[in-house]
Amino acid sequence: MTKIAIPHWQGRVSPVFDVAARALLVEVNAAGLTVLGDIELGSEDVPQRAALLAAAGVEALVCGAISRVVEASVRAAGIEVISQICGDVEEVSKAYADGRLGYRRYVMPGCYGGRCHRRGYRGGRGRGSGRGGGRNRA
Repeated sequence: MTKIAIPHWQGRVSPVFDVAARALLVEVNAAGLTVLGDIELGSEDVPQRAALLAAAGVEALVCGAISRVVEASVRAAGIEVISQICGDVEEVSKAYADGRLGYRRYVMPGCYGGRCHRRGYRGGRGRGSGRGGGRNRA
């Protein structure tokens, strides 16, 4: 049995955990999913937000984007963080239970394989200095 938290907004995974107001608590076991209800995240500071999840017995946080500071705090509370996830909350919780959360349909645009690839994105222009000259310039 695993208890997960999914921050949500309008029925979908909240795009940024750091500012999410509430999270859905779901228990995953051999019999399936049991929705336990919402937990109010409020405007708690970072350590309090992590402590709130830990006090609720959360073992895994399934979320969209999350800052490094908040992620480190949640992990320090003993909670697994599965970030860069998007989609309908019900579908995402079922995908977690079925081991399908890594499918591209649940990964935020621009992200795949647990990493967001926006860092280092160069608009398809390569790694040059921006002064022209191409590769064959001596």
